[in-house]
Amino acid sequence: MTAAPAESRPLRTVPKKATVQGRSPLARGDNRSAWLFLAPFGIFYLAFLIGPTIWMLITSFFNTSTVKPGLGSFAGLANYAEMLTRADFWSALWHTLQFTIYTTPPLVILAFVFAVLTNRIRRGQWFFRLAFFLPYILPSATISLIWVFIFTPATGLWAAAQSALGLTPGTGVLAGPNTAMIGVAIATVWWTLGFNFVLYLAGLQEIPRELYEAAAVDGASNWDQIRYITLPLLRRTTTLVILLQIIASLKIFDQVYLMTSGGPGISTQVALGLITNTGFTDNRIGAASAASVLLFIVIIAIAVIRQLVDRSAARKEA
Repeated sequence: MTAAPAESRPLRTVPKKATVQGRSPLARGDNRSAWLFLAPFGIFYLAFLIGPTIWMLITSFFNTSTVKPGLGSFAGLANYAEMLTRADFWSALWHTLQFTIYTTPPLVILAFVFAVLTNRIRRGQWFFRLAFFLPYILPSATISLIWVFIFTPATGLWAAAQSALGLTPGTGVLAGPNTAMIGVAIATVWWTLGFNFVLYLAGLQEIPRELYEAAAVDGASNWDQIRYITLPLLRRTTTLVILLQIIASLKIFDQVYLMTSGGPGISTQVALGLITNTGFTDNRIGAASAASVLLFIVIIAIAVIRQLVDRSAARKEA
């Protein structure tokens, strides 16, 4: 009896090592490494953002105080009702919206204009990036000191400029109830313009230059190129810049606290200033938490409305 030829013998297959849920050990090791890298950020995120947010929601329903241990007595919606009926809360909220109106349009428009001009420069763009972004990395205390010196009534640069133009220096920008918020807004625009400038410049450099060259060959002017090429292709960047700027302006606190301390009177007291005074001066953490929740709702509402308006405009153009 002869053996079967090698070609006709059935091949024996070696079973592969079973893996958990169809994933290889290498993939599982990569997942572990990813979680280990994310763990430090996750711990800080839970400890300093999610945790305080949950504590804020809880304490807003209690008469929590900094001078008494524990949550205090249950207040229900009394803290919210108090804030909604306080005139200084609505005044602080209006000042916050006023600051947002003063800062958002120039920070968006000027950043776009300067980014377009810089993008047209073939050489030396690094200098303009540095010049615009350098103030943004300075701390708010430094910026406040600089602009307090500029707006000093007698010896500041603003008074010197007024004298050079033959104008009589007034009482000072930060000393007038009608001009103090404008002064804070000017300082903020100078300070934070670089961030939006970098975002716009990054978006502009993603647009192929061939589009502009083809448009120029067809006889399109610079304004036509900006209107029909730059603005449509930077729609997402503009939406991001506007949304980030609105949220940042609604959370204004540092500049006002350091430059005017909410004055003169309460003409520049913003929402976060009122919350700070209520929580740490009046020692009423529960009422301050309720005001924080109300401000959070306003921020979310404005962000959602902004997104809905942008989506509606995009659908109409499509």
